[in-house]
Amino acid sequence: MARPRIAGNLSLVVGGAIVLAILLFALLGPTLSGYSVEGMDMRSRFATPTADHWLGTDNFGRDLWTRMSVGARVSVSIALMSVGIAVLVGATVGLVCGYLGGWVDLVVMRVVDVFLGFPPIVLALAIVAALGPGVVNLTISLAAVFWTEYARVVRSVTLAQREMDYVTAAVALGASSARIVFLEILPNAIGPVIVLATLGLGTAIIAESGLSFLGFGVEPPTPTWGWTLAYGTRYLRSDPWLSTVAGLAIMVTVLGFNLFGDGLRDILDPRGVAQRVRRTPTQ
Repeated sequence: MARPRIAGNLSLVVGGAIVLAILLFALLGPTLSGYSVEGMDMRSRFATPTADHWLGTDNFGRDLWTRMSVGARVSVSIALMSVGIAVLVGATVGLVCGYLGGWVDLVVMRVVDVFLGFPPIVLALAIVAALGPGVVNLTISLAAVFWTEYARVVRSVTLAQREMDYVTAAVALGASSARIVFLEILPNAIGPVIVLATLGLGTAIIAESGLSFLGFGVEPPTPTWGWTLAYGTRYLRSDPWLSTVAGLAIMVTVLGFNLFGDGLRDILDPRGVAQRVRRTPTQ
């Protein structure tokens, strides 16, 4: 039954194909092009796509296919790491707060409210500005922004599940709180968390690109999509192709993750319960 449902889910199939293509592009791009990421050819600067340079070249004649593929590695890696940390922290906090309740839940949820009181991109910008640019600091700043959403979702699921008969039976049988939380309740929260995390990857890529665009991301000479987009704005009037390529890379990747997340939502929660966890775009 699952296979026909997946095959008939256009959003899941199209989104999955886009995500797979981006991952292959990130892994195999430099090998396929045969160009070095920093190899310059001033005679070919600002070239449009040709048989030699499949995505054209930048202002130094460097191959854009190679640089965009390396940028894909950076963006996807940071998105995966930041969302992974956010899921780990947020899910743990949500489980503990939802199961214990009382003053623990009250205090931690007020901390969550403080984090949610700031626009996500502004909070990420403040954190990375304090820590400094770089992959690690950028990952930490994005994880610090995103963990609250997973905490809220898992807490809401835990509050509902702890009143169920199977939890009452586990308590009556003498099961420990840790066993009940992680072996009984957690499996029921995995579906919504997977959907939220998949959609969150697209938002993380937008945030990483935005911070790189503002100069707070991974520092040059490492090519990133946001930095390439920002640098290309200098040549928008004469050679807009540089910014166009970077912008399209961001757009297509985010679209792929969003479509894939929507498809997963329909597969994992066909009754529409996961509608409440859908993210709004970062402002």
